[in-house]
Amino acid sequence: MCPWKLLMTNDFKSYPHGIARALQNGKNLCHTPVMSVQRRIHVLFHDAGGGHRNAAMALKAVCEQQSRPWEINLVQFQELTDHLDVLRRFTGIRIQEQYNILLRNGRTWGSEYLLRVLQFTIRIFHKPMVKLLANYWRANPADALISVIPHFNREIAESWTSVYPERPFITLITDIADFPPRFWIEPVEEQIVITGSERAAQQAREFGKTERNLFRASGMILRPEFYLEQKESPAAIRKRLGLDPELPTAIVLFGGYGSNVMYDIVEQLDAARLPLQMILVCGKNEKLVLRLREKEWNLRLHIVGFSREVNRLMRAADFLIGKPGPGSIAEAMISGLPVIVECNASTLPQERYNTEWVREKQVGTVIKNFKGIVPAVRLFLQPGKLAELQSNVAVLHNRAVFEILDFLASLLQAQNGFGARDETSIAVKQSR
Repeated sequence: MCPWKLLMTNDFKSYPHGIARALQNGKNLCHTPVMSVQRRIHVLFHDAGGGHRNAAMALKAVCEQQSRPWEINLVQFQELTDHLDVLRRFTGIRIQEQYNILLRNGRTWGSEYLLRVLQFTIRIFHKPMVKLLANYWRANPADALISVIPHFNREIAESWTSVYPERPFITLITDIADFPPRFWIEPVEEQIVITGSERAAQQAREFGKTERNLFRASGMILRPEFYLEQKESPAAIRKRLGLDPELPTAIVLFGGYGSNVMYDIVEQLDAARLPLQMILVCGKNEKLVLRLREKEWNLRLHIVGFSREVNRLMRAADFLIGKPGPGSIAEAMISGLPVIVECNASTLPQERYNTEWVREKQVGTVIKNFKGIVPAVRLFLQPGKLAELQSNVAVLHNRAVFEILDFLASLLQAQNGFGARDETSIAVKQSR
């Protein structure tokens, strides 16, 4: 019997020690040797937004920190499929950059229609894309393939299994929920799905996923620095940033490429003269950085562009203002920060459920648009309100990046010790 069939629910609930014990018990009972040969894993990502690259880098970083006997090979999907990019042919701009331009300028109204056009185009190029990808896999063998991108998973699954039918293909969903059809989850048995919420897990079950090809992690995958012990106090970090150590602090974050709406948010809060200071993370939007720094403000501001210290900057804040991106929300949650996010016709369709999640978990406020930011912030600053929201945030425990690596280890071990994947049962980690 496969070791995953021997795992008990109670073992998972006592993670990380329980899952480690269960895996060890399974190995002992099945007399399976510990894997010592280095295995190679492809991780397929792109740079439409920053979350997909972050997920890939998180897997690689934690794998190296834990000295796993794996080689994590990051594969940039856009570069691999460039000559099939229709938009690039006509405009000279890659499709991922077109997407990032829309985010920077806040021109996301009607994005659902553009999304469906993209998906239709993908179906037109299905066969040549499958062929191109299969040729790459054939020339670059690996023991497993992980996709952290949406839209293309049917093509990726078909190409991979045509070359390596017994080797696992995993889709790691980097959104809190799927936006079907043809977004993350495909109705193909060969696709193993990793979700970070019960909503996404239920969607996967509706597509026919079972314990054989579904794993439920405890949250969104995050970079390992968010789990480091913080030695500096929030007050000390604020002082180093040139801020008041005691004044309520908001961090404003709109993903890796920023958004010009940040300027409007600062203008409104500056005019309201609230007892507040702000950390503005503008990402790769250098024009926004310059524009914010050129003006004199009443509020105390710390303005940065792209930063690799977001975890430290969040440590200095009391709450987050931003778009309802899954990465930003997950980073805020693990940093103990309630959120103020918006939801309207301009919100990316795959991010709309995120605002429902914020309401359901009572970890923030959802407003129609950021023209209503002043009343929302004023509510947060009422006595006791932030403490109440922060206590709701503290209930959440996200260990996804570590759970996922343990799950991958089980897949590779099963592949090594038990042969074909159809003889392997994959456990679903139940939500707590």
